[in-house]
Amino acid sequence: MDEESGNYPEESEEYIISQLRQTFRDEACELLAEIEAALLDLEKAPHDRELIDRVFRALHTIKGSGGTCQFNDISAFAHELETFFDLVRKGKATASKEFIALALSARDQIREMLDECYGGSPADPAAGQQIVASFEILCAAADNENAESPLSSPELDAANSILSFPINTDEAGKAKEEANCKKLGEILVERGDLAPEDIPKVLSAQKRFGEILVETGLVAPEKVQSALAEQQKQRELRKESQKAEETASIRVSTEKLDSLVDLVGELVTVQAQLSRTAAECNIPEFRAIAEQVERLSGSLHDMTMSIRMVPIETMFGRFKRLVHDLSRETGKEIELVTAGAETELDKTVIERLSNPLVHLIRNCIDHGIELPAAREKAGKPRCGTVGLSAIHSGAHVLIRVSDDGAGLDREAIRARGEEKGLIPPYAHLSDRELFSLVFAPGFSTARTVTDISGRGVGLDVVKKAIDSLRGSTEVSSREGSGTEITLKLPLTLAIIDGLLVKIGGDSFILPLSFVRECIELTSQDKKDAHGRHIANVRGEIVPYINLRECFLTGGEAPAIEQIVITETDGHRVGLVVDMVIGGNQTVIKNLGTFYRDVEGVSGATILGAGTVALILDVPGLVRLAERGEAQMHNRGGGKNR
Repeated sequence: MDEESGNYPEESEEYIISQLRQTFRDEACELLAEIEAALLDLEKAPHDRELIDRVFRALHTIKGSGGTCQFNDISAFAHELETFFDLVRKGKATASKEFIALALSARDQIREMLDECYGGSPADPAAGQQIVASFEILCAAADNENAESPLSSPELDAANSILSFPINTDEAGKAKEEANCKKLGEILVERGDLAPEDIPKVLSAQKRFGEILVETGLVAPEKVQSALAEQQKQRELRKESQKAEETASIRVSTEKLDSLVDLVGELVTVQAQLSRTAAECNIPEFRAIAEQVERLSGSLHDMTMSIRMVPIETMFGRFKRLVHDLSRETGKEIELVTAGAETELDKTVIERLSNPLVHLIRNCIDHGIELPAAREKAGKPRCGTVGLSAIHSGAHVLIRVSDDGAGLDREAIRARGEEKGLIPPYAHLSDRELFSLVFAPGFSTARTVTDISGRGVGLDVVKKAIDSLRGSTEVSSREGSGTEITLKLPLTLAIIDGLLVKIGGDSFILPLSFVRECIELTSQDKKDAHGRHIANVRGEIVPYINLRECFLTGGEAPAIEQIVITETDGHRVGLVVDMVIGGNQTVIKNLGTFYRDVEGVSGATILGAGTVALILDVPGLVRLAERGEAQMHNRGGGKNR
């Protein structure tokens, strides 16, 4: 073996283990996420056998796979945890809040041990030993109390004895399938239609369980039929679940997927060149081939984009733990309610969105949700609610983060804005304009700094991250009722629909998501505005930015220019260009390191003719114009632009 390169002879034990380790990390991370989700649900339903079994199965898999990969410490620790959850399954311990909190700490310990195995920081072995010792004390105390658990009562033990028999069929081949469904006797006991002590009376009979119950008069026929219908429904759901589990899937590395998207982007560019050439040549056969290539490349593009799309629930699930831990830390009772978790979003967008959402949720918990006593005094439930939802809206996804807390304090925001010089004293601002101040760098109405917030950094980070994703933010709030922050994001960052415009001899792309309409700008319109950069759009005054001046484009402007009316953060702003060419499907290319931080430009693309066009960052252009206007006012001169 080459020790440094890690190259092993194929078919050797070391080679096989190295291959197994490549897939174990992803599998273990998924299992740890499943454990965390099941534990948080178990806290609300401590006697849910299915949740307990989910944790047990996940630990068992980590133990087995970890041992196979020769991660013996992980395997041994998972085995210890598996033992404690087996006690819960047998009713010798209870899934109390203390037990679940300890299990979450154990889950975190496994993650640290896993990271260590793959080159991360070393995990603290003493922490793992302390967790095991705490579990032993907790389980011993529960065993000494002899707590009567629904999972271990003698009556249900008798009821569960029938699980080894196929209740409603004489075919022994179906026993395995039936073992995964609730049995008839168990259903009737849970409903209160059958006393547990009556079950042993009929177990010795050879007839079907349902028939015996009816003949002995223990349960009415219609009750049995109803229970049988429920049993059949459970069997059908089980079959559907098994079918879903059998669906074939493979793991593909992110690098390969990104390379595929890049290649498809190149194909779209070449296809545009082919279509343009075919139109110029005007040869019927050539045009037919170009149309077929266009159709196939479009289908390939759609399929590739769908591969990048993943349900947003993969991100939503992480925040349950965040809310759980922060509620304990702050002494508040908080419940996270999610909706639209099935909404799909580009994988890259989801990865870059996680951190901003963490800041928003922390802000809701620290600033929004009140303490239980304060909520009761205000006539609210003790338990506050943080909402997290996602919904498709055309080519965008709207993600809303809300809380039912105290709401934003308008006067405190105004006072802080005036103090920091963000707004002039006594300025008349709409709620939208006032609330947008909370995203300013260093802005915070908190007078004390906590471990969670108060430094005025979080929402500034959110704003910058959403802008980098070509998204927008909007805040709404009602005092005493809560706050809602809406993030509007594009479905994908790889390929966008754009509007191609010309300024002199240069081409530019405006993201179509910002564009609302296009109007003409004549010389007379400029005279009527008395030199100010404003346009009258059906009675509404809309400011505009002259991109010819912005990009220092030489030459004379045409007699009739075009204003592309855009909307960002609820404000309409025009962008003056020489000519609007039309829609263009744009494959985004990143700029080099030297141009990466140029404000107002978000990337570039290659047009069908092979020329390069810059993709404009509309929010960035608006910010540039606002800063330029503010500097002119500070100097006390210059015309009103």
